[in-house]
Amino acid sequence: MLRYLPFLLILALWIYAFIDCLNTPENQVRGLPKIAWVFIILLFGEVLIGPVAWLVAGRPRREHAGGGAPSPWPRAGRGPAPKWVAPDDNPDFLRSLKDEGGKDEGKKDEAHLKDWEDDLRRREEELRRKENGSPDGGEGDTPPPKKG
Repeated sequence: MLRYLPFLLILALWIYAFIDCLNTPENQVRGLPKIAWVFIILLFGEVLIGPVAWLVAGRPRREHAGGGAPSPWPRAGRGPAPKWVAPDDNPDFLRSLKDEGGKDEGKKDEAHLKDWEDDLRRREEELRRKENGSPDGGEGDTPPPKKG
């Protein structure tokens, strides 16, 4: 089994380099035209010259994000990566929260609360009537009047 491992590693590198070359946009390929890199990878893949040459000389350079490891997505001309800011330190986020929770939301919440309180009072009244001996839960078919 171990005697096949070098062949499988070479094959995996060959396939990776070929697919990476095909998926790279033409304007990001370095050194040679993209079609030339495809032929180099295919022709010299068995001896690892083609795939290694692509990875070293043809593949587009990845910019570092924040000085750490290379980013898997190039930022081609979009400027520096934006620094992450916690939501409670981000003034735009805090401003959006103030805009969302406007005056209308408070009025809607108060109206819902008032409706729930009225419903609770009505249900409590029905329970009291049942406990006082009325089998149908009330004196008649009319619900108790709402307060408010």
